This record gives sequence, C-alpha cells and structure tokens, in this order.
Amino acid sequence: MSAGNGFLSTEQLVRLTAYDADGEKIGSIGQVYRDDATGRPEWVTVKTGWFGMKESFVPLAGARSDGEALHVPHVRDVVKEAPRVDADQHLDADEERRLYQHYGLAGSDGNGKGNGKGKGKGHRTAVDAPGIATGTYVDDRGEGRGRDGMIRSEERLRVGTANEEVGRARLKKVVVTENVTTTVPVSHEEVRVVREPVREGERVRGDIGEAETEVTLHAERPVTRKETVPVERVRLETERVTEQKEVSDSVRKEQIRYEDGKDTRRGEGRNGPRR
Repeated sequence: MSAGNGFLSTEQLVRLTAYDADGEKIGSIGQVYRDDATGRPEWVTVKTGWFGMKESFVPLAGARSDGEALHVPHVRDVVKEAPRVDADQHLDADEERRLYQHYGLAGSDGNGKGNGKGKGKGHRTAVDAPGIATGTYVDDRGEGRGRDGMIRSEERLRVGTANEEVGRARLKKVVVTENVTTTVPVSHEEVRVVREPVREGERVRGDIGEAETEVTLHAERPVTRKETVPVERVRLETERVTEQKEVSDSVRKEQIRYEDGKDTRRGEGRNGPRR
C-alpha cells in the first residue's frame, strides 16, 4: 500500500480516516499491524460501531491513500463484519488466515504456511509510531532471531510564514463648511462744497432766483463668488515592516531504553498495550 511513490509510515496511517470502495466513511484508524520480519504495515484496525468502540481488522493489500484518507477495496459492511480478533498485540497464523478468508484474499493455506499476501511464518505486531521495531522475530516454533536494531525518530519544528488579511484602510472624502474672513479695500464718493470767486472779465451770467443742482455719488461694495480649484492629491500606500516574533510548539521524539528480561513487549497500539 503506497501514497505517491513511497510507502506510508505507521504515523501517517494512524492519522487517516478509512473509506470503503464506494467512498463511504468507515471510521478512523486505530492501530497498525506490521510484519515482524519485514517491518512493513500489513493490517490496520478501523474504529466502527457505536462511538467507535469496536475495532475491525482491514488488510492494507490494494489500499491507497491521498494523504488524508485511506481507501480500502472493500465495502463498509464487509469491514464491520470482519472476524473479531483479540490478538493481544499480535496476529498469529490462524487469526490472520481467518481474516484473509473473510476478505477473499490469498493469505495462508490450511497448514498455516504463508502463500501470497501472508507470505512467511512470522507474527504481525501492533505498533503506534514509525521506527518502533519489535526486538525479536518470532516464528511458529517459538524460536527467535535478533534484529539489527531500531530506528529512533524525532519531530523537527519547521517555521514558515503565511500571508493573511488583518485589516482594511480606506480614504473617504467628505464636505465640510467653514467660515472664511478676509479684508478687501472699497471706496465711495463723498460730497464737499467748493467755493471759487468769479474772476474779473469772466463771462458769467448772473441771475437772481431759486435754483438747485445735484451730483451722483458712487460707492464700491464687496462682492463674493466661489470657484472650485484642485489643491492636493491624497493616496494610500502600504509599507512592509519586519519584526521578530517568537514561535513555540511541542515536538515529539522517541527514546530508546534497554530492558533486560524475558517478558519484553513487542509493541503497543495507538491506545497503549492490550492486557
């Protein structure tokens, strides 16, 4: 079972949700069982039933993943009706044969010897993270042979940046009214009486009687008018400002401990070892 050009690790598998051949959701992955000899994942348990209380075994043969879901080539009812196996972290040959027969796969012959998908006589061990290998490969005769060791893995924190919208700024033009006071010079005409004596010899007719004369007076008054003129151009600009921010998160890492004793656990499921 692969995703892209590489095989999925155990940690990637337990994060997936299983879907059947018709695209119906079955449930989330509970545990991953892999061959003690090859280390390759071969079985997963899918949480089914009310509130996911039941775990059904599903073979990874023919399954595919798109990185978010595990698509198995079996319908949901077949998965839910799979034989109930309480393997205590292991699938022995008989249990695996019953499961292969339920799914119609060539997995084991009547003598418990592998042929096809169940090739080999080793048990299948449940694990919960990549790199946790069983310490011993146990065959059907109870004999074991040592493995080279185990791979210790740890998570590294990779920090990047994501561009997101945090707010908006806008320009809005409104009209306001204000009073403007200015000074302008104005002029007006005033009347004054000028008296000039008549010179001797000047021909002026003299009459006695009533008469009147008038002059027109003029004055300037302030006159206002309004005109619209452009005075300023206003625009918005953005400026990138870089600052340092601390980012913290939790990362996991594996620790390898040495245990001396005959009763050695071979692996643990996603929710811990079964008792």
